Amino acid sequence: MVFRYNKLRGRIVEIFGSQSRFAEEIGQSEQNITAKLAGRSSFTQDNIVTWCQALNIDQADIGSYFFTREVSKC
Repeated sequence: MVFRYNKLRGRIVEIFGSQSRFAEEIGQSEQNITAKLAGRSSFTQDNIVTWCQALNIDQADIGSYFFTREVSKC
């Protein structure tokens, strides 16, 4: 299953200005952030909680940031 993280990317830039500043804030490498946003690495529940806290994402909005499916072009 492939997910889109455009809204999440936008929130990172809105709050932190860049992925590198966001990575510093949450104590992860920028490569780790990039891999997750590109779908090459999965989010753990702990990741989602940490990211939501740092990005001020309400629990009710988690789905729209982390679970928006990519639409296939068939």
